[in-house]
Amino acid sequence: MKAIIACLPGDGIGPEVIEATQTVLQAVANAYGHTFEMENYPIGGAAIDQYQTPLPPFTLEACQAADAVLLGAVGGPKWDSPDAPMRPEQGLLAIRKGLEVFANLRPVKPHPRLLHASPLKMEKIAEVDLIFVRELTSGIYFGQPKRRWVEAGEERAVDTMAYTESEVRRVAKLAFELARQRKRKVTSIDKANVLETSRLWRKVVNEVAKDYPQVTLEHLLVDAAAMYLLQRPASFDVLVTENMFGDILTDEASMLTGSMGNMASASLGDTQNRHGRPRGLYEPIHGSAPDIAGKGIANPVGTILSAALLLRYSLGLEREAEAVERAVEETLNLGILSPDLGGSANTAAMTRKIIEQLDAAAIPT
Repeated sequence: MKAIIACLPGDGIGPEVIEATQTVLQAVANAYGHTFEMENYPIGGAAIDQYQTPLPPFTLEACQAADAVLLGAVGGPKWDSPDAPMRPEQGLLAIRKGLEVFANLRPVKPHPRLLHASPLKMEKIAEVDLIFVRELTSGIYFGQPKRRWVEAGEERAVDTMAYTESEVRRVAKLAFELARQRKRKVTSIDKANVLETSRLWRKVVNEVAKDYPQVTLEHLLVDAAAMYLLQRPASFDVLVTENMFGDILTDEASMLTGSMGNMASASLGDTQNRHGRPRGLYEPIHGSAPDIAGKGIANPVGTILSAALLLRYSLGLEREAEAVERAVEETLNLGILSPDLGGSANTAAMTRKIIEQLDAAAIPT
């Protein structure tokens, strides 16, 4: 297979984990007879500094022409002023909207070797295997009006949370389709006791559920869901929720694995690439970690596992995706751990070991 992968290193540790993941993807290409054309493009703070915009038009155009997009991280203290006219995160929101990737999938499955790294008791997380489906291109992050102004001598601000029936329906359908292939349970998270958008959300999810009688549906208010993620995380299978709730809850859920550095994500929509697969956006859920940027100690696992999702969903290469996931698992089993996991392996050492495990198990076409 020949595939074009647009890579967006971004800021902080983004360039380091993207470089590590590119070497893994190249190892996959070599072992299985593929050609992956990987080109870097600016986004976030780096793009603001060089092009005075967090998402240059040519970056978006390259991503729209690619078969898949791999993103590192954006942001950092350099661009953190609340009064800044442009922020790196605007580039992230814009690329999601520009690629029309409306559903963000975030799997959470703690590695047996790392149960001790979670702040929760090991017996609570040993059986956890869940996946979040977060609506990604609507809600309060995109709603209008969104502005700040001065009125009656004081500053005011407004953000608007808005959803349409079709936006809820498409992400709910994807969640039920996933659940049908897993443990057949969907947990829909909202705030229907307070918010009109959540009452619409619950109504539409109930309608979609009628088409999936083999899947059990439960509704949870977002505050209860936050509590149950700590109290009974193994009870969940597929969790579906709106944009802001999903943003917060998935960061909470990352602590079940011991570190954000381990967690991958895939953002998918209806747009297909030239291989007839979803043209997705793939990124680790961690931030730019400016405190360790340039030190060579960033955990590359979340980005490498995101590349495995890229192989699976955008390129249809299931065997190769599983090979990458096994290589990561074996590396962790060997105790090759980055500092955030309690080890001393640097980014390069972890990446080399993952490639060694990949090469040892690869079966050429």
